[in-house]
Amino acid sequence: MSLDPRLLEHLAAFDTPTVCNALEIVAPERRGHGYTTRPFVCAFPALKPVVGFARTATIRARQPANRPAAELKAQRLDYYGYVAAAHEPRLVVIEDLDDQPGYGAFWGEVNTAVHKGLGVGGCITNGSIRDLDMIATGFQLLAGSVGPSHAFVHLESIDVPVTVHGMAVAPRDLIHADRHGAVVIPLEVADRLPAAIDLCTRREAPILAAARAPGFSLADLRAAMAQADDIH
Repeated sequence: MSLDPRLLEHLAAFDTPTVCNALEIVAPERRGHGYTTRPFVCAFPALKPVVGFARTATIRARQPANRPAAELKAQRLDYYGYVAAAHEPRLVVIEDLDDQPGYGAFWGEVNTAVHKGLGVGGCITNGSIRDLDMIATGFQLLAGSVGPSHAFVHLESIDVPVTVHGMAVAPRDLIHADRHGAVVIPLEVADRLPAAIDLCTRREAPILAAARAPGFSLADLRAAMAQADDIH
């Protein structure tokens, strides 16, 4: 299913909690899953949300790969070809399979520059990141930890289902992410999200206005909640 690029740009104007709220309206069965459930280290907390289609991979770093160097290099080039092979907005989602995720960092100055150059908007991983002062500007990273070394980091698999901080992701899932975390947007409801976001905003407005007004009281809250319930 293809989506209008203008829809993705519109969704990027809202934070990920707002998108989660809207998903509760258009896909209520997703209320308890489909999003990350553990905190991340965010490379650029002030960066606006990123939206894109998932390119997935798995890595390990604690032990050397038991494969020839030439095979590992060829796999790395295949991976770069995989993430580059589309003009649509893309985010990389990488699952670190080590018992201690983040033992070695896949992400730093070089890989963020390479991925940004290939048109990728950011990465979500339970692994670690490094080179914090040299990460490609505007390339968002949500990571499980920060560490100094890449250790023996290597790719294990490409274009496979992954799970990162409780969020299960299949290749080409639509992802929305910001400093709060990430959520998978089901493609079949994506075009209904703008209206749902508008509804959420209008329902919150009377409660927020009342709560921020001088002399706010419980009676004011009851009235504002009743007003919100009448908004459809």
